[in-house]
Amino acid sequence: MIDLHTHTTESDGSLSPAELVDRACAIGLEALAISDHDTLAGYDGALERARGAGLELIRAIEIGTRHPEPGKPRGQSVHVLGYFLTRAPSPILLEWLAGIQAARRDRNSRLAARLRELGLDVRLEEVEALGRRLTGRPHFARVLVGKGYAATVEDAFSLYLNESAKAYVPKVEPLAADAIAHLREGGALPVVAHPFRLAEGNPQREREMIAAFCDAGLGGLEAWHSDHSPADADRFLALARQFDLAVTGGSDFHGEAKAGVQLGTGRNGNLAVPRAALDRMRERAARL
Repeated sequence: MIDLHTHTTESDGSLSPAELVDRACAIGLEALAISDHDTLAGYDGALERARGAGLELIRAIEIGTRHPEPGKPRGQSVHVLGYFLTRAPSPILLEWLAGIQAARRDRNSRLAARLRELGLDVRLEEVEALGRRLTGRPHFARVLVGKGYAATVEDAFSLYLNESAKAYVPKVEPLAADAIAHLREGGALPVVAHPFRLAEGNPQREREMIAAFCDAGLGGLEAWHSDHSPADADRFLALARQFDLAVTGGSDFHGEAKAGVQLGTGRNGNLAVPRAALDRMRERAARL
């Protein structure tokens, strides 16, 4: 059993990198990819612990991007995973990632200011105390709940933080095609994460978008995911064959932030990523 999509406290997960490794070993995972948002720090923090435990650790990252879409002024949200299976990230890629992190920090500052404009006593410093090096909206949600401005994290997003909510502040995000090209040129196998979210189950639009991403250098699709039904997985497996893409899978584990999703097994045991998928990913990465 393997899990190729997880998050730690270095982004929006609730387990530290070392704790995530310990959890993976406790449930018998053979391989684990840490794919924190916009940062590789989770992998760096887990590597020594994983080596000592004999766990195969994969360096990965998840990038939030946008793809132009009719009727959506900001375009369609697309999350792109990058897996470093044959070489380390290049200095140019690391510089590009630093720019993404700076854009995140700028958005956080504007979001805190917007919440105060609405009469909510939320300071960036207290949110960053939860988010550590990479603060995001989930950390704002926890502060809003803690101060009584929302009943739950979901309530906080609905009232203030979702794209349609009154405090929402957009983050400058790269185009999906550009992110795919940057990741590929920087040493990663670029993969579309949870592709069910691309077009809300519209097979024709999914195919069109994936074809466009392939033109940019896409290397794989995340067919197995906690939010995918068996029919979804079969559809993405077929698309991967059609476009000659590697197939990946993972729980998208966040710990307490997504309490219904379990490491390795997903939601209610709906996940079982075969070890052979990782071998095929390495073969595909070697051809890039």
